[in-house]
Amino acid sequence: MFSKPRQVETESELYEVAVRALMRRAHSVHEMKQKLARRSDNKLLVQLVMARLKENGLIDDARYAKQFARQRTETRKQGKFRIARDLRARGVPDRHIEPALEEAAQETDEAAIVRQRIERKLRAFRGPDTRKPTKPPSSASASSASCAPFAAPIQTKIKAKRSTTRSSPRFTAASSAPASPPT
Repeated sequence: MFSKPRQVETESELYEVAVRALMRRAHSVHEMKQKLARRSDNKLLVQLVMARLKENGLIDDARYAKQFARQRTETRKQGKFRIARDLRARGVPDRHIEPALEEAAQETDEAAIVRQRIERKLRAFRGPDTRKPTKPPSSASASSASCAPFAAPIQTKIKAKRSTTRSSPRFTAASSAPASPPT
């Protein structure tokens, strides 16, 4: 699908390719070697450019692993096993992965991340809420909504007290109550 990138012949051109790639995003040493090998058939030239990048401090697997682990834990909320797998796939040695994961673990609560992920998966499994959306209470139903947490007998007493304070003095709570309990 993609054609082979234009081949470069000089060290300065290959170095420019590497710097432009690093300006877009950070690369591991392995990734950069692969990228440069696609652009030049001269293996010695690739080694020279890699040595120059390391000498200038532009490429470093330890720094890359720390940055990658921090970014994945903070923004994507990924766990240490997933991050370690991705770093290994990018060619980062294990000696750089372990310290990077330990540093990232100090800054995050992995148990909370797991709980959030489980809740999100459960919500997705249950599906969207298909119930009718509730309307905000109107003034007539607002008085009954404020009694909602109480049991039914207490609600009737509260409503009766409210009605006595709002209505005329001839209406009392005793007259609104039923004369005898139902049988």
